[in-house]
Amino acid sequence: MNSDSDLQIAGDLLEVQHLLQPPREHPETVADFVGLARSIAADRGQWAHLVRYDAASRWYHRLRTGPGYEVWLLSWVPGQGSGLHDHGSSSGVLTVLEGELTERTRTADRTLAAGAQRAFAPGYAHEVVNDSLEPAVSLHVYFPGLTRMPMHTAQCSPAAEDVVPA
Repeated sequence: MNSDSDLQIAGDLLEVQHLLQPPREHPETVADFVGLARSIAADRGQWAHLVRYDAASRWYHRLRTGPGYEVWLLSWVPGQGSGLHDHGSSSGVLTVLEGELTERTRTADRTLAAGAQRAFAPGYAHEVVNDSLEPAVSLHVYFPGLTRMPMHTAQCSPAAEDVVPA
């Protein structure tokens, strides 16, 4: 029985050239940036040898830049946090590479284990903290590249600015 709601495709869909998307040299969509973060996370050789731990402050290293984006690697020893902040006009993807981090917002606390990802829009206010007893490593992709990181008070109103990625 055939009807307008039945769809059958014969043959190999990959042979239909007009349906294939050409690979992009650089990410352009949120999904692309999530995919970029996942691919970097999966390739420890790109980042593991760069990680340093600093007991006095969060350590960070710009890992990569591309047209309109940048990728940062951060380490967090137990007790270190970012303070409540947003990322100005940048959207972002936070990926936990090792350990565990807590993300706090006005409405919720989330425990992010290794492999967890959070994508966020411009103006999204959060605090990231290592509440665990072990160090953690995270990857942050910002698009456009991070130029402002307004700090907030507990009520999420902008205060001073800091450009350390988080």
